[in-house]
Amino acid sequence: MAKFPIDACGALKVKNSAFYFSNYVPDNNSPNSLVIEFRKVGEKIVHIKQILSRLFALSLLSLALWSGATQADEINVMNSGGFTAAYKALQPKFEAATGHTLVTAWGPSMGKAPEAIPNRLERGEPADVVIMVGYALGDLIKQGKVMADSRVDLADSRIGVAIKAGSTKPDIRTVEELKSALLHAKSIAYSDSASGVYIERELFKKLGIEEQVKPKAHMIQKIPVATLVASGEYELGFQQVSEILPVKGIEFVGKIPEQVQSITTFSAGIPVGAKHPDAARALIRYLASPEARADVSNSGLDPK
Repeated sequence: MAKFPIDACGALKVKNSAFYFSNYVPDNNSPNSLVIEFRKVGEKIVHIKQILSRLFALSLLSLALWSGATQADEINVMNSGGFTAAYKALQPKFEAATGHTLVTAWGPSMGKAPEAIPNRLERGEPADVVIMVGYALGDLIKQGKVMADSRVDLADSRIGVAIKAGSTKPDIRTVEELKSALLHAKSIAYSDSASGVYIERELFKKLGIEEQVKPKAHMIQKIPVATLVASGEYELGFQQVSEILPVKGIEFVGKIPEQVQSITTFSAGIPVGAKHPDAARALIRYLASPEARADVSNSGLDPK
């Protein structure tokens, strides 16, 4: 007899893909059989083509329903800005397929802001999953706040440049052209997360222009940098590409040259003491699955 393994979220595992119970229907050709319908995350219903005996089908159905029902949890997620667009695209698909509900708190991966993920955890805010910059997650693992075996790297992110829509577009294709654009800009903004930390502490020094740009360059807390560029408050904005692209009223100039680029890995993990670790693992598996790659890529990230 063929085996159909079902995971803790009620997912039928077939050839490394997860299918979630949708419905069951009688088999018109055989009154003693049932056909069980499963839905693949983000896709239409698929039918299990094999004819199953009524007894085996009902046993499988009961297990799927019991697993899904007992694990339909409210998953608390803390998410850093760079993975936001991908997460928002994937959230409704995951919820519809599994019955879980995602409750999301937003904040940077590091820094002094109260919303920063490490500060939220320090205050004891509930979290089943954290999605954040990889090295910041690594620090939380070292501190014993996140389970080491739960870490999964989801995507790589690069830094890009934004200007207000309709403004003259600077050329930043080479290191020298990027340097020139920074020197000629009247004002420069960058985020308080990983990309901004790199720009403030390393990029300006690498370009040899730290002293020249310091008076006009500012780290922005809480507010997406591109929104301030769109309003005209800053001329050049530097941030993760995935955080620039969704903002209206800006033009994406491009990524900074690879020679001075900083690639940030976004990773997910489960905090120690999470109330719903099984559901949390199911969410992380889905975010890293082949089914999620297109939405992750469309957001401006490079899936792992």
